[in-house]
Amino acid sequence: MRLDKFLKVTRIIKRRTIAKELADNGNIQINNEEKKSSYSVKAGDVLDIKYFNKNIKIRVKEVPSENLRKEDIENYIEVLSS
Repeated sequence: MRLDKFLKVTRIIKRRTIAKELADNGNIQINNEEKKSSYSVKAGDVLDIKYFNKNIKIRVKEVPSENLRKEDIENYIEVLSS
């Protein structure tokens, strides 16, 4: 799943266009490397997101195959720091 879609589906960022813009402007690192919005997210990836004045660090447990309900999100991501 593309990075921008993953961020929207897991509700880390509410709009895919904002997720795409953040990634393409170098505000998202995956495993300590800047990645673009087209990067294919994999289980085990660690995302470091600079979003406004916050840094959010997340580990991907599993990549969802579709949109998630709010109560299912914790099965797919682990928030390391926010």
